[in-house]
Amino acid sequence: MTVKDITLILEEFAPLTYAEDFDNVGLLVGNTSNEVSGVLVTLDTLENVVEEAIAKKCNMIVSFHPIIFGGLKKITGKNYVERVVIKAIKNDIAIYSNHTALDNAKEGVNAKICEVLGLSNTKILLPQKNTIKKLTTYIPKDNLEEVKGALFKAGAGNIGNYSDCSFTVEGNGSYKANEDANPTKGSIGTTHMESEIMFTCVFGKNEESAVIKALLISHPYEEVAYDIQTIENTNKHIGMGMIGELNKEVSETEFLEHLKLKMNAKLVRHSNFLNKPIKKVAVLGGSGSFAIGAAKAAGADVFVTADLKYHQFYEAENQIVLADIGHFETEQFTKNLLVDYLTKKIPNFAIHLSESITNPINYF
Repeated sequence: MTVKDITLILEEFAPLTYAEDFDNVGLLVGNTSNEVSGVLVTLDTLENVVEEAIAKKCNMIVSFHPIIFGGLKKITGKNYVERVVIKAIKNDIAIYSNHTALDNAKEGVNAKICEVLGLSNTKILLPQKNTIKKLTTYIPKDNLEEVKGALFKAGAGNIGNYSDCSFTVEGNGSYKANEDANPTKGSIGTTHMESEIMFTCVFGKNEESAVIKALLISHPYEEVAYDIQTIENTNKHIGMGMIGELNKEVSETEFLEHLKLKMNAKLVRHSNFLNKPIKKVAVLGGSGSFAIGAAKAAGADVFVTADLKYHQFYEAENQIVLADIGHFETEQFTKNLLVDYLTKKIPNFAIHLSESITNPINYF
């Protein structure tokens, strides 16, 4: 199995097209054609993680956070990022990161937090915009089922819990082939009328290349007329953060005790208590201050996240309890999520959960 094979499996789970624009995801170090002896999964790629990979005979590291975030103009070993890259290259170890692609995945980082906290009836807190595409094309009536089947197989026509969704209208198409054409139907130099079906379906933006390829291969025409548009419909299955419910209402202190226990948090920084029971819980792994407004709008009783600044606690405005448990703490189970996924997809392959400590924050 090659590095490319592993990355394709990972991108079925968290397509890189769903990563945020500012992010640096994908294969950061290494050659896609290299054979993989073993995979080490970690939250961060530090020097001790590379050393662990060497010791465990793993020549690929799957890291949630990207070790290379900004551009590298020099690689001289003057800082920890450059030293990691040098050590990885020297030992022929590939490094792959999926970061915000996994943040935005329906079963990703935030779904894992919800699972650990025991939340049910979960949904995306901040659906990602511009993720749904619409295809319109024109298919000869006799070829409709063949082309439609190919498009559905490529991932088109999926809307939430429904598949094979489309809309068709019957009409007549016309064209005249010039002397350089090789028409499937009709003759060169003569206007041809064909009974056609206008076929429309939607698909996720991560499936665009596969859908276009399937259309061009299955369609009988030499020149295929089609149109792709990005639509503004809300995609309820892709986006940042999640909101769910506890099985029963608990007090604010009971919830924070539950939170500390389940998330292995050393402490919880929180806004003022409102003396109201906690039932509806919003979560966002990592730095989530940008979602405070969304959590309030969704009617959450508490918002669990990290990296809140002093003045951001004021944004609770006596409408919600903000609970900051730390960046590492919100994302710590992400590597377990990835190990479980890879183990199910390739059960007879060496997938290792990193034992290296990468949390840079200590508590006294």
